[in-house]
Amino acid sequence: MSERPEYFDKYKTLKFDRSADGVLVVQWHSNNGPVLYGAEHHSEWAPAFTDIGGDRDNRVVVFTGTGDVFIDRHGEWGVPIKTPSNFDVPSWGEKMMFRRLFEIEAPLICACNGPALIHGELMVLGDINLASTTAVYADEGHFTAGEVPGDGVHILWQELLGTNRGKYFLLTGQHIDAYEAQRLGVVNEVVKPEELMPRALELAHQMATYDDLTLRYTRQCFVDRWKQLFNDRVGVGYGMALQALSHMDRGWMVWDKSNEGQETYSKLERLYPKNQADAGAGRKRDAA
Repeated sequence: MSERPEYFDKYKTLKFDRSADGVLVVQWHSNNGPVLYGAEHHSEWAPAFTDIGGDRDNRVVVFTGTGDVFIDRHGEWGVPIKTPSNFDVPSWGEKMMFRRLFEIEAPLICACNGPALIHGELMVLGDINLASTTAVYADEGHFTAGEVPGDGVHILWQELLGTNRGKYFLLTGQHIDAYEAQRLGVVNEVVKPEELMPRALELAHQMATYDDLTLRYTRQCFVDRWKQLFNDRVGVGYGMALQALSHMDRGWMVWDKSNEGQETYSKLERLYPKNQADAGAGRKRDAA
């Protein structure tokens, strides 16, 4: 195993720790606490995945968050998104995020440590997906906030949940708890919060006993279907273009808080699943 790679200290929103047998733990955070999702996070993921995938000493990878949530709210976006050129930056980052993620040729274990209401896809795209009993999955960043869900969630959730259930999930902001996610086949195991990382590491170290090529080629077999799905028809690139057109037409978005004070935003009547009509499972639209 080589010395500590330089990229381990390169990113402000990700922590890296690797054991002698090549198990790499990647931990999402904001200032060492739960993620407050913003432009800095978004900009770092694609290059980080490139670094991870280019390092053959990473034999098994574990993704997780910090504290008791994965990502459940926005922080400061910081960069105004007023023109197509502005939007092209996060659009490119989103395309590259998925491409680079699927180029990581090491088995991936996702260990969801709590509510994943924004970019929850990062906690269910593993080859093994674990969830804390406190985990909740939703898409709070798109349709319920006035945005077109075209950044890849339209592909992912229809594939994992089924077409009709996936569309309903995206349109209503449905919250799916860990046990329901397991019943639906989205996650494989549900464990107590204090058992989440021990279980993830147990599986990872067991995998690490296999030879390098078995690990790398098994991963390639598993991600090939995802590559095809994300490049088909309204893939991430075209989907993000549709999202941009919608944003430019109405002139605001929740990411950069340009929705504040906008009549067209305040009049939105958010859809809720019938059993979540009081939004008891999570945050209401105007708190997003």
